[in-house]
Amino acid sequence: MGQYDVKSEVSDKYSLRGRVFNKLREDILAGKYQENEELREVVIGEELGVSRTPVREAFRQLELEGLIRIVPNKGAYVTGITAKDVRDIYMIRSRLEGLAARWATENISEEQLDELEETLCLAEFHASKNRMEQMAQMDSRFHEIIYEACDSKMLEHLLKDFHQYVSRIRQKTLSSNVRGNESNEEHTKLMEAIKAGNADEAEQVAHMHIMNAYENMVKNGLLEVYNS
Repeated sequence: MGQYDVKSEVSDKYSLRGRVFNKLREDILAGKYQENEELREVVIGEELGVSRTPVREAFRQLELEGLIRIVPNKGAYVTGITAKDVRDIYMIRSRLEGLAARWATENISEEQLDELEETLCLAEFHASKNRMEQMAQMDSRFHEIIYEACDSKMLEHLLKDFHQYVSRIRQKTLSSNVRGNESNEEHTKLMEAIKAGNADEAEQVAHMHIMNAYENMVKNGLLEVYNS
């Protein structure tokens, strides 16, 4: 496996292929396309104002991520994210988020700690006003700060991808005021553990936070938005 190159990823994000890929991935994860729906190169190229080449290249990248399957001489078909995929992602995330919290405890800067606290305060404020969309945005930013503070580009990259994969169901989960408040309380415990320099506690709290989020989804039937 070649060495991971952040500069290459950043430049690809803004390349023609990168823009097509990110748009299609976003649409697939948002549920714009149904499972097994065919993606047509010509139609997508016309919609996005590009030739078939960057669309074809984006298809290959989407296949590598398991979001579509390409059938030779037939076409590209949406696989998307299933309920099992969501479960797998949350089980993996629960471990990786714990590791990120441990490393963040060891590496976080004062500026990042300040932003973590400010983001949590804003999340609590929006939850108190029942502004759950804004609260969900602050929730995402809270996690991103920890990813950045863990000082591992590999772990940060993985977790941000997983975060995007389940963004659709996370928004549904956090739209509940009850889970929103529970999430804020768990974030408070995590922030306090990080501020206290207690890496063991931070890792355990982060792990349980993700497990609690998944159990809430199951309990409230939210996985039904995905095809099993």
